Amino acid sequence: MTEEIIIAGFGGQGVLSMGKILAYSGVMQNKEVSWMPSYGPEMRGGTSNVTVIISDERISSPCLNQFDTAIILNQQSMDKFEKSVKPGGLLIYDPNGITSHPTRKDINIYQVAGTDKASEIGISKLFNMIMLGGLLKLKPLVTEEFLKKGLEKSLPTRHHGLIPENIKAVEIGKQLLNPYHVL
Repeated sequence: MTEEIIIAGFGGQGVLSMGKILAYSGVMQNKEVSWMPSYGPEMRGGTSNVTVIISDERISSPCLNQFDTAIILNQQSMDKFEKSVKPGGLLIYDPNGITSHPTRKDINIYQVAGTDKASEIGISKLFNMIMLGGLLKLKPLVTEEFLKKGLEKSLPTRHHGLIPENIKAVEIGKQLLNPYHVL
């Protein structure tokens, strides 16, 4: 099993953190992992993305042009990465701010209304974990046990008290997952 993932959005949406947590969780689960971030010079508002590969076998290169899965958090990333999902692959996106929804019919497309839900329940900082929940429902790449260990490894010790909230946000994301049908 090898899963090649791109997570893309604006800086400040937790793109790199989501990838880091997923990568650490994979490491804790004894998987081979690659985590390769890419971002502009802006702290917030600029685009950022991260490539995460989780595999049972050695990873030959972290550089990818096509992905099994894309998690898309803004329109610019949709425009750039929708075409990079392999046929039969998976695209998960937050519809907030998306003006041109995906059009491909050869991939599986799902929405997770993470921004709206995070705002509604007052956990906007955990938006990225809601989105991660959508992925883990469809592709349980890591178990909850190892997700907790990945959170412990990637979060500063002073934030370990927030791990139960992060796990709760993942569960919320699993419930919000909805198929999107291209018209």
